[in-house]
Amino acid sequence: MIKIIAVLCSLSSPTNCHEQVVTTSDVADVSMQSCLMGAPQLAEWMKQRPAERLAAWRCVIGNQDGRRA
Repeated sequence: MIKIIAVLCSLSSPTNCHEQVVTTSDVADVSMQSCLMGAPQLAEWMKQRPAERLAAWRCVIGNQDGRRA
């Protein structure tokens, strides 16, 4: 399973950013190629977050929770 980890920043405070796992309940399953190419599903997902902008994303394989060691 491939997960997308999104980096979201507040529009009102651009330096206030956080990571969020985009769950499969939020978007359909994506392939690694689709994720690396920009995961078109992210555009639809971001419509639900008008106060934030997508600063970056990364793709992870498996059950990783998105936290860096």
